[in-house]
Amino acid sequence: MTEPVTEPSPPNASLWEDFIDIFTSPSAVFRRRINSGYGVQLLVTTVIFALLVLGTKALFQPVMDAEAARAVARALHANPQLTAEQMQKNVEIGLSFGVYIQIIIVPIVVLLTGLVTWAVGKLFESVQSLQSAMMVSTYAMFIKLPGLVTAAIIAYFSDPARLNGAARVTLGLGAFLDPDKSSPLLVGLLTRVDVFTIWQTILLAIGLQVTGKVSKSQSYFAAVIIWLMGALPAVLGALRS
Repeated sequence: MTEPVTEPSPPNASLWEDFIDIFTSPSAVFRRRINSGYGVQLLVTTVIFALLVLGTKALFQPVMDAEAARAVARALHANPQLTAEQMQKNVEIGLSFGVYIQIIIVPIVVLLTGLVTWAVGKLFESVQSLQSAMMVSTYAMFIKLPGLVTAAIIAYFSDPARLNGAARVTLGLGAFLDPDKSSPLLVGLLTRVDVFTIWQTILLAIGLQVTGKVSKSQSYFAAVIIWLMGALPAVLGALRS
C-alpha cells in the first residue's frame, strides 16, 4: 500500500524576509502566506509609506502647487460664481490635509485592489479566497514604496519649473507629457504605464497563479483587466474636467 503524497509545507520566514523576497521571489512569499492574515503587513506598509510621504513633502511641493492650480482653474471654469478667494481657501485646506489623505488612502487602495483582484479572478475560475487576495494586494502595494523613493529622487534633481504635475515624477510615459498642454485623459492613462504600477500588476498576476491556481496566461489576462480598472479614476476625472 503506497503512502499518499503530500506537498511539503512552505518554509517559515519572518515578515522582514517577506518584504525582501517580494522583490526577488514573490511566488515563495505568496505560497508561504497563503493562509495567513495581512493586517500586520498592511500596517507596516502604511507606516513606512507615511514616513516617506512626510519626509519628502518639501520635494513634492511644486507638484502639489501645480495640481492645485489646475484644480482651481477647472473649478472656476465650471462654476463661474465662485470667487478666487473662496477657491484659495479651499486650496489651502487641501494642501494642508493632502499629505495625510495620501497616507489614509493607502489601506483603502489595498483593500479595493484586493477585492477587484478576487472578483476578476473568479472570471477565470480562481479559487483564491478573499483573504488571500487581500494578502497579495498588500504585498503588491509594498512595491510602491521604492516607487515613492524614486519619485523623491527625481523631484530632488529636477528643475522645479518642470514639476508641474504628478506624472512628472514617475518612471512612466506620462512623465514626458506637459500636463498644462496635454489631454488630461492621455496623461492619466500614460501615467499608468509606469515601472512600479506594471510591477505591482505583475505581482497581482503571480498571486492569482499561486493562491488562485489560475494558469499563467489567464492570470496575466486578468491582470490587464485589473490594470484597466485601476485607470478608471483617472479617466473619469479627465472626463469631468
